[in-house]
Amino acid sequence: MIARLLAAAIALSVAFSPAAFAQDAATPAPTAAIPLSANPNLNEDLENILFLDLSNGRRVAIRLMPEWAPAHVERIKTLARAGFYDGVIFHRVIDGFMAQTGDPTGTGRGGSELPDLPAEFNGFPHVRGAVAMARASEKDSANSQFFIVFYPRFSLDRNYTNFGRVIAGMDAVDAIERGEPPANPTRILQASIAADGKPQRFPAPPAAPVAAAAPLDLGEAVTQ
Repeated sequence: MIARLLAAAIALSVAFSPAAFAQDAATPAPTAAIPLSANPNLNEDLENILFLDLSNGRRVAIRLMPEWAPAHVERIKTLARAGFYDGVIFHRVIDGFMAQTGDPTGTGRGGSELPDLPAEFNGFPHVRGAVAMARASEKDSANSQFFIVFYPRFSLDRNYTNFGRVIAGMDAVDAIERGEPPANPTRILQASIAADGKPQRFPAPPAAPVAAAAPLDLGEAVTQ
């Protein structure tokens, strides 16, 4: 009798084991957590570091965060590699708020020829050094313009797509000329991706003043 019950228990165990295994296999794997901070190491993940060489002679390093906004990061990288941002001014710079750039017309109304991007609002706050995409009143209107935050502005959270963070050169951002537009605007001399290894571009040295020509000394006139 005991042997018969033991055999039945073994049979039931074999019968139900595959079903239990199948259920475990169908359980989805946990998704990777979205990072809440940007990697500050300038020697890691060079494909996602944006360099801005400014006309004030300084280089700004921005950690791009595709985990927060993949389409926006891809757009910034595409435009930077095409040279789109080279020579573009910071056209709207408000003290205590942010510095905005990315419009080749310098008016705040221009952009690239690429289509506008659907919003990728996320939970990362607009703290000092945050880099986010500018847009018009329509939430899906971001294109090429972006801004760097001077001081926290939490009213922007989940209303603008935050896609990166300054990890070096924030003092150079602080030195950007203020104004809407500034009288003497700061320019992006070169935007590049760290993985491409482009050397920093510096402003051209001021031209040396041209010395006035000395008057000719012809001496006394010779007469015949």
